[in-house]
Amino acid sequence: MEKKTERLLSLDVFRGITILGMILVNNPGSWSDVYPPLLHAKWNGCTPTDIIFPFFLFIVGVTTTFSLSKYKTDGNNKEAYVRLIRRSVSIFLLGLFMAGFPRFNFATIRIPGVLQRIAVVYFFTAIIFLNVKKGRIIYIISALLLFYWAIMTLIPVPGVGYANLEPSTNLGAWLDRTLLGNHLWSQSKTWDPEGILSTIPAIGTALLGVLTGYWLKSDNDKTQKTLLMFFYGSILMAVGYVWDFFFPINKSLWTSSYVIYTGGLALVFLAVCFWLIDVKGSRWWIKPFHIYGTNAITVFFLSGILAVIMGMIKITESSGDVISLKYFLYKNIFLQIASPINASLLFAISYILLWLFLIWLLYRKNIFIKV
Repeated sequence: MEKKTERLLSLDVFRGITILGMILVNNPGSWSDVYPPLLHAKWNGCTPTDIIFPFFLFIVGVTTTFSLSKYKTDGNNKEAYVRLIRRSVSIFLLGLFMAGFPRFNFATIRIPGVLQRIAVVYFFTAIIFLNVKKGRIIYIISALLLFYWAIMTLIPVPGVGYANLEPSTNLGAWLDRTLLGNHLWSQSKTWDPEGILSTIPAIGTALLGVLTGYWLKSDNDKTQKTLLMFFYGSILMAVGYVWDFFFPINKSLWTSSYVIYTGGLALVFLAVCFWLIDVKGSRWWIKPFHIYGTNAITVFFLSGILAVIMGMIKITESSGDVISLKYFLYKNIFLQIASPINASLLFAISYILLWLFLIWLLYRKNIFIKV
């Protein structure tokens, strides 16, 4: 735990909006009543919910450029490697803790996951950043995305006989089952949305952030930085849209078209934040998002743990029915004032406000918890 240091304000706000979005879509009052934009696409396609995770990995890449640049300059790679290994392992272990809590059944605990992917992507992104010149990173991104496209669409899947992009029969699903066995996402059991193979293009998402970080750190005029982020973001979105015809945009597979499309969206969104906050100085609206952004991993982890605890605590109603604390609150507060779908949304918004207050307690003391 340490005092906050000076940071790029628009990036903290972008991170805060992203984490707030994660908590919003992960914590409806009832999964039976959710507005479609707050759900993932069933398979191919991209809803607003599907852009949240790549936005965070993009931010990981941007912050890697800012946080590790001094090590690249002074050549002290040993200290940098110690730092990145410690951080990657810590985030990965937090992810395993979330997956196992509260029973910790190691025979079936899910090994992949959101924090686990963040950890692995950060590790390889940081190594590439420290060892590869800026001008060559674009070639690495291209190689990763083209390689993934090729193996997913050309290599026959063992036991299936042909290459395909279906949920349980694609090459990534086969590899996950072969190497991870029972340690996959419980809702599918035959594949994992944060699986092994799809982590390859996810590194490409973070590397797009690294290139953006280089641009933000440059001495160019702020207006020029903004315009070029808009320009390249629009180009990437267009390329991703065209690639979708050949390699469908798909969050669960983290397809190459998905990387390019969401990377473009992230660039445009960051450009908007950068222009409003760091160029025009419009900051009256940013406080809640800045609070979330300065303790992002912490609030994501703790909010997930509390959600599980609320599901574990049981309450016996006067009718004799035993329900969870979460459903008790949803039924007796939110369903009393709104229709089911709006009550479900209000529950999620209230959960966001609860955590806004809790992390504000840290923020007001200028405490930034680093994992």
